[in-house]
Amino acid sequence: MMKDFIIAPSILSADFACLGKEVKEVIDAGADWIHFDVMDNHYVPNLTIGPLVCDAIRPHTRAMIDVHLMIRPVDRIIPDFVKAGANIISVHPESTDHLDRTLGLIRDLGCQAGVVLNPATPIGCIEHVMHRLDLILIMSVNPGFGGQSFIPHSLVKINRVRHLIDQHINQGGQAIRLEVDGGIKPSNIAEVAKAGADTFVAGSAIFGQSDYRQVITEMRHQLASVS
Repeated sequence: MMKDFIIAPSILSADFACLGKEVKEVIDAGADWIHFDVMDNHYVPNLTIGPLVCDAIRPHTRAMIDVHLMIRPVDRIIPDFVKAGANIISVHPESTDHLDRTLGLIRDLGCQAGVVLNPATPIGCIEHVMHRLDLILIMSVNPGFGGQSFIPHSLVKINRVRHLIDQHINQGGQAIRLEVDGGIKPSNIAEVAKAGADTFVAGSAIFGQSDYRQVITEMRHQLASVS
């Protein structure tokens, strides 16, 4: 298991009136990546942001921009996010008819590729595309809205995916990060890490606080307890 834990604040919970400033401040406060949630009001019941916003924040940070596409169909928009400066692009298996082809497209365009598993999405759907993955994102809430509570059963899924990744690496495969998104906060981040996660998306838990550095520091402190 990777021990270099990554904290990726979701700008879904940031102040959109001053997004560039928010991105700078949260990275300066100790965050590693910027998590960029894209919703289309079709695949999920909400509408957020697109490539133009990604392009607008790219000059404000050198941090990795981790784009989570909650849209269907997904292939057409992927090149736009690559051009806008995304470093990682993750898609849902339900958003494409040909997951292997979509992941290949992301990688061929020079980005890291990820798959997103909703709470009810079976793990088996990634078994034959592991060689194309840089990241697996487990949703610990149902996608579509920020500020939801962590689904406890997600810990079982996180642990099973961790074993799948470890098995893949032991057989000579590439490293794959295991990211979790939904209800992550200082009080449960260590438990999620112990289940096998190494990358953590937090929205309202960070952007909902007045002191970003304080909450990120507390998250790091909790993660330091994970052996």
